[in-house]
Amino acid sequence: MRRRSPAAVVCAGVILLAGCAGAAGERTAADGRGQSPTHASSGVRGPDPDDRDDRGDRRGLPPVVDHVRTRDRVVFLTYDDGAERDPRFVGLVRERRLPVSMFLTDSVVGPGYGHFARLRAVGASIQNHTLDHPALRGLPYAGQRAEICGQQHKLRSRFGIRPRLFRPPYGAYDTTTLRAAADCGIRAVVLWRASLIPDGTLTYTRGEPALRPGDVISVPSGESASLTLTERTRRLLGEIEGKGLRVGRLEDYL
Repeated sequence: MRRRSPAAVVCAGVILLAGCAGAAGERTAADGRGQSPTHASSGVRGPDPDDRDDRGDRRGLPPVVDHVRTRDRVVFLTYDDGAERDPRFVGLVRERRLPVSMFLTDSVVGPGYGHFARLRAVGASIQNHTLDHPALRGLPYAGQRAEICGQQHKLRSRFGIRPRLFRPPYGAYDTTTLRAAADCGIRAVVLWRASLIPDGTLTYTRGEPALRPGDVISVPSGESASLTLTERTRRLLGEIEGKGLRVGRLEDYL
């Protein structure tokens, strides 16, 4: 039997460790150009280009994605923090059967987990956005692990689930973040290529300023927005459908 070269063995190991996201995910926005859509004025940056490996490395780190390589004409709606709890949004998700992903921060959600239980019951998925929303990049491993694993435990106790996706606050992360995320059971770190600002306009972290299949869209909390979460989402759906796209379930692609 022909022996495989060491390089081929390592490559195969990477594919097995990275899973479907390693094959389908296209690395995009962790080079610091995409500040947090929730706190865009914070100035917190992503890692330097030399301090990242988009698809995970040979130690089995999770991939970092803001766009999924797919032939399906889908985009992905993701919502951050959990500060805005518009009751009509539950009805919209149910009515349109929207497979949205909610990235929750425990200190922001506070006593509002019941709202997200209702969202989950109508088809939303619940994912991890840390316990306290710190900028993780540069923090020691123990602190980063406590933030990520701590929220894993919270969500498991609240919903009986163990999220597989994680979004670092402000989009800021480093290799330590990826190590901690992997050790907490995270399969992919999710950023965004497009973000919906409070007035309902989409902005882009890179590339052509237009939606394309596979884009991850962030819809941040909009406490100061003139439009409600439901209104902003309805407008966004009109733009998505006007381009011949639909909303896909992110978890099915990662």
